[in-house]
Amino acid sequence: MTPDPDTARRLRDGMARGVLSFPLTSFHDDGTLDPDGLRTHLAAQIATGPGAVFPACGTGEFFSLDEDEYRQVVTIAVEEAGGRVPVVAGIGYGWAQAVRFARIAEEAGADALLVLPHYLVAAPQDGLVAQLEQIAARTRLPLIAYQRGQVAFGASAFRRITEIPGVIGLKDGHSDLDRLQRLTLAAPEGFLFFNGASTAEIQARAYATVGVPAYSSAVHAFAPEIADAFFSALRAGDEGDGTVEKLLRDFYVPLVELRDRVPGYAVSLVKAAARLRGRPVGPVRAPLTDPSAADLADLRQLLATGLDLVGAEL
Repeated sequence: MTPDPDTARRLRDGMARGVLSFPLTSFHDDGTLDPDGLRTHLAAQIATGPGAVFPACGTGEFFSLDEDEYRQVVTIAVEEAGGRVPVVAGIGYGWAQAVRFARIAEEAGADALLVLPHYLVAAPQDGLVAQLEQIAARTRLPLIAYQRGQVAFGASAFRRITEIPGVIGLKDGHSDLDRLQRLTLAAPEGFLFFNGASTAEIQARAYATVGVPAYSSAVHAFAPEIADAFFSALRAGDEGDGTVEKLLRDFYVPLVELRDRVPGYAVSLVKAAARLRGRPVGPVRAPLTDPSAADLADLRQLLATGLDLVGAEL
């Protein structure tokens, strides 16, 4: 199927303008989906002017959503975006299930799809290419491949996926800059890349040196003031007040150290921080767990420090 060629242009423009927002999925305390809370959260995120919004991805707990919930999440994201920013919905698992989610996203009005790493098994390079070929043949929406975990494209396989009609970009979560530089040099003109490492700001400067300045920001889900201040300072060359260095040293590095205390905190801490700011996002779903009381206290102090650095309040 032939995707809309305008989508890649809109995403490229958005990547140059702001961070890529990966919103949380709101749940009630009993674990059921909270559509009203989600709508409020998404409206607030989109109002800050991100480059694009990526609902139902890793930060949005895609792995815990059934198909009906997924439809609601993507539909609400499309409605709240109202065409102001591109909406890129997450899809995943094996290609057959990924296609089911792709069809739902297409019906809901999403602009593109982020193909999350497939489930459980390691696969050879030919299989990684075939996974994208099977999905691309069954949707009109453009695809962005996500290499992380068991998915890592070599140069030969990468060149093959860039030739698949509809594959327009790559999100990288491996932070192997040697490999990534080889891929950027092998890419056709206009192919999209962005930094999708956990707490991507930590490595944003390094990624930019290999031609990948765009990045996703989990911090944007709970503190867009911090995320936007960092993005603006980074793009301006951080001339003058040293904002990038201050935020890295006093906020982002301590956040990563806190994140690394417990598996799953890459999502759980983001949701907890959003709750600390009064956002109606609710708890995480199992197998994730919410932060301990001690970790939550440390998060509160760290969040207050970060907000103070950019002139905002908790």
